Amino acid sequence: MNTPPLPPRYEVRAHHTATTVTVYQAYRPAIGLPAARDGRFPAAWKRDRMTWIKPSFLWMMYRCGWGTKEGQETVLAVEIDRSGLEWALAHAELSHYVRDVHPDEASWKQSLRAAPARVQWDPERDLDLNPLPYRSLQLGLSGEAARRYADEWTVSVRDVTPLAREVHAAVRAGERERAAALLPVETPLDLAAPRPVRAPLTGR
Repeated sequence: MNTPPLPPRYEVRAHHTATTVTVYQAYRPAIGLPAARDGRFPAAWKRDRMTWIKPSFLWMMYRCGWGTKEGQETVLAVEIDRSGLEWALAHAELSHYVRDVHPDEASWKQSLRAAPARVQWDPERDLDLNPLPYRSLQLGLSGEAARRYADEWTVSVRDVTPLAREVHAAVRAGERERAAALLPVETPLDLAAPRPVRAPLTGR
């Protein structure tokens, strides 16, 4: 049997439509439940803090422990405007210094301080939450980007905690095919703002 080829080491994959992209976050119920109920983040959501969004469902499961970690019990699928994601990427800087990408470390630090978004690449995860040999995007939003995310880009907010629990239960029961079938379909994004996505090809 032929083994399917691995995705490129750096590639943005997400559940998406022609106009929207779904990203994942996890919050304590006091934030997550009102957000899902109202379809927007409540006033208690701090718009002056950095927030990290993740297009990978399984990476989110790794981060929040299938919704069991304290303060991350409510897992949200946030559908955002695709043009918003492209704006964030166009105004992003890499979260770490890369010699072949940045002129020097000082200029990278200056750019990082000024950027309203930052790109970080972490190993994608399998159903057992083990690392895979290719990367998944995390996008940190602060300042203008965080405010736009919460108040302009958000199209819908859904509580997918029950889905997280169902997939986890199937994995624990050894029902891997059923678990895989439950996962959101995430395919490569053809982005109009590729600079920060392309940049870390020589990175870690």
